[in-house]
Amino acid sequence: MVDSLVTGGAGFIGSHVAECLLRSGRGVLVLDDLSGGFIENVPAGAAFVEGSILDVELLEHLFRKHRFNHVYHMAAYAAEGLSHFIKRFNHTNNLIGSVNLINAAVNHSVKCFVFTSSIAVYGEGRVPMSEATAPKPEDSYGIAKLAVESELRVSREMFGLDYVIFRPHNVYGERQNIADRYRNVVGIFMNQLLRGEPMTIFGDGSQKRAFTHINDIAPIIARAVAIPRARNQVFNIGADRPFTVNALSELVAKAMKLPHRVKHLPPRKEVSIALPDHEKAQRVLGYCPSTRLSDGLEAMAAWVKTHGARQSSLFTDIEIMRNMPPSWCAAMTGMETATLARDLLISPSR
Repeated sequence: MVDSLVTGGAGFIGSHVAECLLRSGRGVLVLDDLSGGFIENVPAGAAFVEGSILDVELLEHLFRKHRFNHVYHMAAYAAEGLSHFIKRFNHTNNLIGSVNLINAAVNHSVKCFVFTSSIAVYGEGRVPMSEATAPKPEDSYGIAKLAVESELRVSREMFGLDYVIFRPHNVYGERQNIADRYRNVVGIFMNQLLRGEPMTIFGDGSQKRAFTHINDIAPIIARAVAIPRARNQVFNIGADRPFTVNALSELVAKAMKLPHRVKHLPPRKEVSIALPDHEKAQRVLGYCPSTRLSDGLEAMAAWVKTHGARQSSLFTDIEIMRNMPPSWCAAMTGMETATLARDLLISPSR
């Protein structure tokens, strides 16, 4: 019997959550359009349907057929920086697709809807960021995630749909798509090193992040529905110790056993310090991340070396070119960085 739907279960976080659910004896159906995931990521024992959360008829068919008790919504295009330039795509996939799932969950009496949001909802502000911190997202990705959180809250108030929302941050590990040049800095660094390229860092590399191994979040996401106090709550989950991007690059090179080579690119608009507080997750969920960054990177490096380098994919359906980082533009258009900096980055005088 299929008990749980996992969207994005051929992707990074989703495949690990699906695996945890199967280990606990739950029946799992994975729904994924394979736009960013890989069929080999789907864990053995899970049913698989290739399809999109934008396909309302497919969702209706699956919910009617399987009568899911739980929905784990992991599917998203999580490229924060790129989301500025693909607003329509971002909101269609990350907001409208989520609303389609919420509608189906309400109409088919799902018991609990688990959603992976993001610390992108906070934006730049006081650190550490707690769940009580007023959200102020600074990119379209964070805006969409916050809107889905709001939809879940009002769906609980109007229709009684229980939910658990997680705000993970800077997750890395085995099965990450290292070919995606727009997100997941650890994967980007490892792929660049395997290809004999320097690791590219936007700005001076002083940005601080706490990097979280997948094994520290997937199990707690999977078992959240079994924790009554977690219902209708929002939780930050992730690592506690921040590292600069410069320090990360050194640790990645060490884990890969390859020379440390970096190339600094012009800075892009991004939060400089992102450090959430996890007291609530520790108190309510018993959450306690235990993977040291060096250990997690070594585990991921071993997996990456086994699978080899991948050709970095280009996102071609850009909606706004203005102010895009020159390195992204150059890759898409073949134009020289200097020309792009002159034509795209210099704003008109006010």
